Amino acid sequence: MEPPVILEIANFSIVSGQGAAFEEAIQRGLSHVASRAKGFKGAKVNRGIENPEHYVLQIFWETLEDHTVGFRGGPLFAEWRALIGPYFAADPSVEHYTLVSKP
Repeated sequence: MEPPVILEIANFSIVSGQGAAFEEAIQRGLSHVASRAKGFKGAKVNRGIENPEHYVLQIFWETLEDHTVGFRGGPLFAEWRALIGPYFAADPSVEHYTLVSKP
């Protein structure tokens, strides 16, 4: 049986007209910063269709603490935020989930 994986979902609203720059920055942040964090298992980014300034980021972590303590409490978070933070129109919302069922 596979160990449980924690799903972080972050919702971003970005400054209008900054989509291409934000997409490049978040890709760079995932591949060069977040991927170096302990417990990072992968990520996906989706852009809104009805609202193209809205993005949903899904990051998979081994444990909740890998994100909340290790990543957010460590030096990598400042690098991450410096890359993507300038594009925020508002503070992102972040929640964590655990898998209940799988088809």
